[in-house]
Amino acid sequence: VQLQASGGGLVQAGGSLRLSCAASGDSISGYAMGWFRQAPGKERELVAAMSWSGGYTTYGIPVKGRFTISRDNAKNTVDLQMNSLKPEDTAVYYCAADAVGSPMIARRGPYEYDYWGQGTQVTVSS
Repeated sequence: VQLQASGGGLVQAGGSLRLSCAASGDSISGYAMGWFRQAPGKERELVAAMSWSGGYTTYGIPVKGRFTISRDNAKNTVDLQMNSLKPEDTAVYYCAADAVGSPMIARRGPYEYDYWGQGTQVTVSS
């Protein structure tokens, strides 16, 4: 499956952005989907992930309550709504797909994910 992330940009602190990940080559309905981010000099970290059934989600602690992941298996897309953005949210954001075998699992480790998009830059100014 090929993944294409979009929607990044420059936003002021307190603002919102919506990222979108479009998949091609395969249906995402058999994959858990995740958003990760990586800031300069830091390790890639989980932002949010959703099981392929949509019945289970997990979030990184820094974004919990501010970001929301959603998916539309029919449209083959996964979105990340980001509200109340902070300068520390500045990073390159990646979407990823995990061919996990269960409809109710969304894993947190980036090494678990099989396919990655190219990333989209999010910059939050103070």
